[in-house]
Amino acid sequence: MRKFERHTRARRGFTLIETALATVIVGTGVLAVVTAYQAFHKQNRWASQAAIGQRLGNEIRELTLRFPKQDPVTGDAIWGPEEDEFDVVDYDDLDDFDGFVFSAEDGTGPINAMGETIEQMPGWSQTVSVQYIDPFEITQTVPDRLTDLVRVQVVVRFKETAQAEAEEVTRVSWIAPG
Repeated sequence: MRKFERHTRARRGFTLIETALATVIVGTGVLAVVTAYQAFHKQNRWASQAAIGQRLGNEIRELTLRFPKQDPVTGDAIWGPEEDEFDVVDYDDLDDFDGFVFSAEDGTGPINAMGETIEQMPGWSQTVSVQYIDPFEITQTVPDRLTDLVRVQVVVRFKETAQAEAEEVTRVSWIAPG
Protein backbone atom coordinates (compact mmCIF):
# COMPACT_ATOMS: atom_id res chain seq x y z
CA MET A 1 0.00 0.00 0.00
CA ARG A 2 1.12 3.42 -0.81
CA LYS A 3 1.99 5.66 1.96
CA PHE A 4 0.43 8.76 0.46
CA GLU A 5 -2.66 7.32 -1.03
CA ARG A 6 -5.47 9.76 -1.28
CA HIS A 7 -8.95 8.99 -0.41
CA THR A 8 -11.25 10.95 -2.64
CA ARG A 9 -14.87 11.13 -2.04
CA ALA A 10 -17.53 12.51 -4.35
CA ARG A 11 -18.43 16.16 -3.86
CA ARG A 12 -21.99 16.86 -2.92
CA GLY A 13 -23.83 20.25 -3.01
CA PHE A 14 -22.50 23.71 -3.81
CA THR A 15 -19.67 25.61 -2.32
CA LEU A 16 -20.25 28.99 -0.72
CA ILE A 17 -18.77 30.81 -3.72
CA GLU A 18 -21.01 28.98 -6.19
CA THR A 19 -24.05 29.79 -4.10
CA ALA A 20 -23.12 33.48 -3.86
CA LEU A 21 -22.53 33.68 -7.60
CA ALA A 22 -25.88 32.04 -8.35
CA THR A 23 -27.59 34.51 -5.97
CA VAL A 24 -26.01 37.47 -7.76
CA ILE A 25 -27.05 36.17 -11.19
CA VAL A 26 -30.64 35.47 -10.14
CA GLY A 27 -30.87 38.81 -8.27
CA THR A 28 -29.65 40.71 -11.33
CA GLY A 29 -32.28 38.97 -13.47
CA VAL A 30 -35.08 39.79 -11.03
CA LEU A 31 -33.94 43.42 -10.84
CA ALA A 32 -33.93 43.65 -14.64
CA VAL A 33 -37.47 42.26 -14.83
CA VAL A 34 -38.75 44.71 -12.18
CA THR A 35 -37.10 47.66 -13.96
CA ALA A 36 -38.57 46.59 -17.30
CA TYR A 37 -42.02 46.28 -15.72
CA GLN A 38 -41.80 49.78 -14.25
CA ALA A 39 -40.77 51.24 -17.61
CA PHE A 40 -43.64 49.40 -19.32
CA HIS A 41 -46.09 50.66 -16.72
CA LYS A 42 -44.99 54.29 -17.24
CA GLN A 43 -45.21 53.97 -21.03
CA ASN A 44 -48.62 52.34 -20.82
CA ARG A 45 -49.90 55.11 -18.54
CA TRP A 46 -48.56 57.81 -20.87
CA ALA A 47 -50.12 56.10 -23.91
CA SER A 48 -53.49 55.87 -22.18
CA GLN A 49 -53.44 59.53 -21.22
CA ALA A 50 -52.33 60.59 -24.70
CA ALA A 51 -55.17 58.61 -26.28
CA ILE A 52 -57.74 60.11 -23.90
CA GLY A 53 -56.35 63.60 -24.53
CA GLN A 54 -56.54 63.15 -28.30
CA ARG A 55 -60.09 61.89 -27.99
CA LEU A 56 -61.17 64.89 -25.89
CA GLY A 57 -59.60 67.32 -28.36
CA ASN A 58 -61.33 65.63 -31.27
CA GLU A 59 -64.68 65.71 -29.44
CA ILE A 60 -64.57 69.53 -29.53
CA ARG A 61 -63.48 69.43 -33.16
CA GLU A 62 -66.44 67.24 -34.12
CA LEU A 63 -68.80 69.47 -32.15
CA THR A 64 -67.63 72.64 -33.90
CA LEU A 65 -67.27 71.34 -37.48
CA ARG A 66 -70.80 72.36 -38.41
CA PHE A 67 -70.53 75.89 -36.98
CA PRO A 68 -69.79 79.01 -39.00
CA LYS A 69 -66.98 81.20 -37.79
CA GLN A 70 -69.32 84.09 -36.87
CA ASP A 71 -72.85 84.32 -35.58
CA PRO A 72 -75.50 83.91 -38.29
CA VAL A 73 -77.59 86.77 -36.83
CA THR A 74 -75.14 89.33 -35.41
CA GLY A 75 -72.22 88.58 -37.74
CA ASP A 76 -68.87 89.74 -36.42
CA ALA A 77 -70.32 92.45 -34.17
CA ILE A 78 -69.90 90.31 -31.04
CA TRP A 79 -66.91 88.06 -30.36
CA GLY A 80 -67.71 85.27 -27.94
CA PRO A 81 -71.11 84.09 -26.76
CA GLU A 82 -74.02 86.43 -27.39
CA GLU A 83 -76.19 87.61 -24.47
CA ASP A 84 -78.76 84.85 -24.92
CA GLU A 85 -76.16 82.05 -25.12
CA PHE A 86 -75.60 80.67 -21.64
CA ASP A 87 -74.47 77.11 -22.28
CA VAL A 88 -72.69 75.08 -24.94
CA VAL A 89 -76.05 73.90 -26.33
CA ASP A 90 -76.85 77.56 -27.12
CA TYR A 91 -73.62 78.19 -29.04
CA ASP A 92 -74.13 78.65 -32.77
CA ASP A 93 -70.74 79.81 -34.07
CA LEU A 94 -67.03 79.21 -33.49
CA ASP A 95 -66.26 82.48 -31.73
CA ASP A 96 -68.67 81.48 -28.93
CA PHE A 97 -66.13 78.86 -27.85
CA ASP A 98 -63.16 81.23 -27.59
CA GLY A 99 -61.62 81.12 -24.12
CA PHE A 100 -64.06 78.59 -22.76
CA VAL A 101 -62.76 75.88 -20.43
CA PHE A 102 -64.70 72.67 -20.11
CA SER A 103 -63.57 71.13 -16.84
CA ALA A 104 -64.94 68.61 -14.36
CA GLU A 105 -63.92 70.97 -11.55
CA ASP A 106 -66.17 73.70 -12.96
CA GLY A 107 -69.00 71.27 -13.60
CA THR A 108 -68.96 72.05 -17.35
CA GLY A 109 -67.12 69.13 -18.79
CA PRO A 110 -65.17 67.74 -20.38
CA ILE A 111 -67.74 67.49 -23.15
CA ASN A 112 -68.33 65.20 -26.10
CA ALA A 113 -69.25 65.96 -29.73
CA MET A 114 -72.91 66.28 -28.74
CA GLY A 115 -72.11 69.01 -26.21
CA GLU A 116 -72.90 66.68 -23.30
CA THR A 117 -70.74 66.36 -20.21
CA ILE A 118 -68.64 63.19 -20.18
CA GLU A 119 -69.10 61.61 -16.76
CA GLN A 120 -66.38 59.88 -14.74
CA MET A 121 -63.49 62.02 -16.04
CA PRO A 122 -62.23 63.92 -13.01
CA GLY A 123 -59.07 65.95 -13.54
CA TRP A 124 -59.55 66.40 -17.31
CA SER A 125 -60.17 69.76 -18.98
CA GLN A 126 -60.53 71.16 -22.50
CA THR A 127 -59.53 74.78 -23.15
CA VAL A 128 -60.67 76.24 -26.47
CA SER A 129 -59.18 79.24 -28.25
CA VAL A 130 -60.34 80.73 -31.54
CA GLN A 131 -58.08 83.21 -33.34
CA TYR A 132 -57.92 84.91 -36.69
CA ILE A 133 -54.82 83.87 -38.63
CA ASP A 134 -52.81 85.22 -41.54
CA PRO A 135 -53.76 83.25 -44.68
CA PHE A 136 -50.15 83.33 -45.91
CA GLU A 137 -48.52 82.48 -42.56
CA ILE A 138 -50.93 80.31 -40.61
CA THR A 139 -48.78 80.32 -37.49
CA GLN A 140 -49.32 84.08 -37.12
CA THR A 141 -52.44 85.54 -35.55
CA VAL A 142 -53.87 88.79 -36.86
CA PRO A 143 -56.29 91.35 -35.42
CA ASP A 144 -59.96 90.49 -35.63
CA ARG A 145 -61.74 90.61 -38.97
CA LEU A 146 -58.67 91.19 -41.16
CA THR A 147 -58.99 87.72 -42.67
CA ASP A 148 -61.57 85.01 -43.21
CA LEU A 149 -59.49 82.24 -41.63
CA VAL A 150 -59.68 81.24 -37.98
CA ARG A 151 -57.67 78.65 -36.11
CA VAL A 152 -59.42 76.69 -33.42
CA GLN A 153 -57.16 75.10 -30.83
CA VAL A 154 -58.11 72.78 -28.00
CA VAL A 155 -55.60 72.25 -25.21
CA VAL A 156 -56.36 69.17 -23.14
CA ARG A 157 -54.96 69.01 -19.62
CA PHE A 158 -55.00 66.39 -16.89
CA LYS A 159 -54.71 66.98 -13.17
CA GLU A 160 -53.91 63.80 -11.25
CA THR A 161 -54.86 65.02 -7.77
CA ALA A 162 -56.52 68.11 -6.34
CA GLN A 163 -53.14 69.39 -5.12
CA ALA A 164 -51.27 68.63 -8.36
CA GLU A 165 -50.73 71.10 -11.18
CA ALA A 166 -52.65 70.38 -14.39
CA GLU A 167 -50.33 69.12 -17.13
CA GLU A 168 -50.91 69.58 -20.83
CA VAL A 169 -51.55 66.23 -22.49
CA THR A 170 -52.22 67.28 -26.07
CA ARG A 171 -53.20 70.11 -28.44
CA VAL A 172 -55.57 69.68 -31.33
CA SER A 173 -55.70 72.52 -33.89
CA TRP A 174 -57.52 73.06 -37.14
CA ILE A 175 -58.27 75.89 -39.53
CA ALA A 176 -61.84 76.87 -40.26
CA PRO A 177 -62.31 78.88 -43.45
CA GLY A 178 -64.76 81.75 -43.59
